[in-house]
Amino acid sequence: MSENKINLVVPKEYNGTPIEVVLREGKASVALDPKEPERVVINGTIDAPFKWLEKRVELINQKSTHIIVNRDNMGLALTIDETNYYRTKIGGILQPSKEMQEFGINAERKWEPIKLSQFFKMHRAFFKDKSENMMLVSTLKNFKAKVNQDIERSKEENGNKTDNYSQVVNSNLPKSFKLNIPLFKGFDCEEIEVEIYADVDGREVSLSLVSAGANEAIEEYKNTVIDEQIEAIKTIAPDIVIIEV
Repeated sequence: MSENKINLVVPKEYNGTPIEVVLREGKASVALDPKEPERVVINGTIDAPFKWLEKRVELINQKSTHIIVNRDNMGLALTIDETNYYRTKIGGILQPSKEMQEFGINAERKWEPIKLSQFFKMHRAFFKDKSENMMLVSTLKNFKAKVNQDIERSKEENGNKTDNYSQVVNSNLPKSFKLNIPLFKGFDCEEIEVEIYADVDGREVSLSLVSAGANEAIEEYKNTVIDEQIEAIKTIAPDIVIIEV
């Protein structure tokens, strides 16, 4: 039978007061392995670098910080403590709005007429003129039947079997319509004019949405917004080097 022994050292000035002794059993806790520092990488909207600097500029060394400006990619990239492997990176991108992407304006997206009709119906809030939306929904919903009807009538009137399918398809499409949507994520709505283009392959038709005005506005905004962000950063952090690529 084993006995637990405790060595108790009593100070010289001990006055006989009872001493409480606590005996704990079990293994001592093991120290955790040290962790490597984590790299901070954040990607946000175009104002993300400015927002970060606005609250923390006094904590950094501006002389070891830089910003890369890429206008083609519509972005800013802030790097803090640039020679440190664990440097902080804050990226800001001027992103197309969710609405622009969903409509597929100036993109490669192709729509079946009936699908586009359903989409327009569910997104009526973005149309400047609600009656125009209803007209488009109806036109696209009955698009195929109307095209076939016009082709048959053309055959009867001309007295031959030759028809210009592409011409009939385009004659049944509205020239343009207006939307009120944001061009960029986080921005206010803009009024843009949109055209419907038809891609005809035999008797199959796919539609795409095109807006020259939106494309022009995006190009103008791109430089204006980036320039505004650069000037705002210079105001609060004048010693940070800014490089255009």
